[in-house]
Amino acid sequence: MRWIWIDRILELEKGERCVSVKNVSLAEDVLHDHFPAEGDRPATPVMPNPLIIEGMAQTAGIMVGHARDFAEKVILAKIGKAAFTAAARPGDQLRFTAEMERIDESGASTVGVVERVDPADGSKHPLATIDLMFSHIDRNMSGLSFPEHNFVFTDQFMDLLRESGFETPCLDG
Repeated sequence: MRWIWIDRILELEKGERCVSVKNVSLAEDVLHDHFPAEGDRPATPVMPNPLIIEGMAQTAGIMVGHARDFAEKVILAKIGKAAFTAAARPGDQLRFTAEMERIDESGASTVGVVERVDPADGSKHPLATIDLMFSHIDRNMSGLSFPEHNFVFTDQFMDLLRESGFETPCLDG
């Protein structure tokens, strides 16, 4: 099973930027473990920061893949920076904005901002800055073989793009 940590793509500018959103819901089991009630302290559910990083990786990874028409198998190679200034709680909407810093034959680097969107007035509040590096693994992992089909950009990711209103190429696999 693969988890998708974004709900919708709002903007996708080829080779430039991608914006997505995630609605944080108390229905997600992972929130109940962070942090459960203990003693006199009530439960304080928050979305774990590694899952927010994964949401940015998926947003930025889609942007990197889209820049080359999803011909490359793109994997996260490095988290250059992940600085958090707030916590994401149930009821929050997270807005992930990824921008392309560099892309070439070996991979790409991206810079990103995560904001909490206030449902009352739509105002945005900083939550994190996340800079990532991606590798085109077919070009960088010499001596290793991978399946011919693009196992990174699965039907789930292509469905997310289509449901968000973006055209997608037909990928085998």
